[in-house]
Amino acid sequence: MNLATESTVYSLFRATALWRGSDIAIRHKDKTWNYGELLETVDRLATILRDLGLKQGDRLAILSENRPEYTMLQLACARIGAIVACLNWRLADEELKHCIDTVTPKAFCVSLRFKAKLAEIVHDNRPTISVEACLSIAAKSQKDNGPCCEDPEMGLLLLNTSGTTGWPKAALISHRAEIARMTVLRMDLGIERGDAFLAWAPMFHMGGTEHTLSSLMMGSSVIITDGLDLDAMVEAIKNFQLGWLILMPATIEPLLQRLKETNSRVHGVRVVGSMPDMIPAALIAETTVIFNAPYANTFGATETGLPPATGHLIPVGEVPHDLDKKPSSLCEFRIVDEQEKDVAVGEVGEMILRGPTLFSGYWNADEVNAKDFRGGWFHMGDLFQRKPAGRLEFAGRSKYMIKSGGENIYPAEIERVLLADERVDDAVVVRKLDSRWGEIPVAFVVAKDQSLEVIDVENLCRAHLAGYKRPKEVYFLNFDDMPRSDSGKIIRESLEKRLT
Repeated sequence: MNLATESTVYSLFRATALWRGSDIAIRHKDKTWNYGELLETVDRLATILRDLGLKQGDRLAILSENRPEYTMLQLACARIGAIVACLNWRLADEELKHCIDTVTPKAFCVSLRFKAKLAEIVHDNRPTISVEACLSIAAKSQKDNGPCCEDPEMGLLLLNTSGTTGWPKAALISHRAEIARMTVLRMDLGIERGDAFLAWAPMFHMGGTEHTLSSLMMGSSVIITDGLDLDAMVEAIKNFQLGWLILMPATIEPLLQRLKETNSRVHGVRVVGSMPDMIPAALIAETTVIFNAPYANTFGATETGLPPATGHLIPVGEVPHDLDKKPSSLCEFRIVDEQEKDVAVGEVGEMILRGPTLFSGYWNADEVNAKDFRGGWFHMGDLFQRKPAGRLEFAGRSKYMIKSGGENIYPAEIERVLLADERVDDAVVVRKLDSRWGEIPVAFVVAKDQSLEVIDVENLCRAHLAGYKRPKEVYFLNFDDMPRSDSGKIIRESLEKRLT
């Protein structure tokens, strides 16, 4: 029996476009596309992708700033069953090369801004098209008449996450996961069809790309800006009813300041903010008052979407005394001990989960997947205390991670670079609280070569790491001064205390 249950991101977008063809789908600067125009452009781009040789399961790598064409290419890939590798242009060349080599794209789409960067990394003859040329090429193309992808388990996006072992990993997100994440967005944050989405966060992140696709599946309009363009963001906030206005810790104060400087009034926001754990409680309250919207008390990940614990909204004007989490919809989770037995109320354990929003695993990483998905549950590496009345308190990370301005940084990524230098005998990276970024990475180094200076460490990191990953402070220690456990492992928490 064939059941009609196989919707995909493209099929839901197409259904919306056919019913709401004259509604505005995308706004970018002074240009708009209604749903009918967007559907036709997407179908023409699908023909171009097939002509490049892309077929179901092949990867198209995109290296570009936020642009309408980025989203159009994603939807075209969704139509034919190709997978979009969303490349992080903030990465250093060797990091980016690792990401490209991991997913082996069949073709590239690159904007003029990053054309030279890609040319430094990729030296073969794989097909490459310009992002800026997509619309003119599409205008001369025929609409695709090939078969559409009908498998909701087919991968759609590959988003890079920081690596616990020193290299970024590529998380594969399926059509099924994207559809489920759209559902949670509406269920838990109360987003409505008429709410616009302001896509300012980079489209190589879930915050930029995922909620853009969710909006287009549900029939909302998307306002695309080239990153943190404060003036463009203020214009959108003044003129449109917005759903979830995603703001990272480092973006809130600059945006509030620009709103005050321009004496701008907020048209309407359904929910504001993210990651309140990184923000002073008084600033959370001020933000909710200015936008007249509750603050999203989030705890999710690229691998999981909004789940597992984004079910709580901080009311307008409330100065939160705790940031306990509440479970998200469409998510099963457990809090377990080291033997993977459920802990009692009041005890701390690791969160493991399963559900339709979950990603499909890391690309080309069988050993990691076997470990992280053992027992049929995804092991997040995040520790929580189970509290009464269904509340959860974040207790730390079993996989030590630094969250800086919305970016996840694993110390191993930085330590890999430091320890590879022959002048370094030992090195460890820890987190330090920071009023602007939430947390910043700080390096403690044991020098083998006593001529090594801070500027040398900074230059080393500058050559191999994205800017946001580079240590903001560097300290030298003698080998015997590194605090270690009985097993010889460096105790990061002891070094953290020296920074307070």
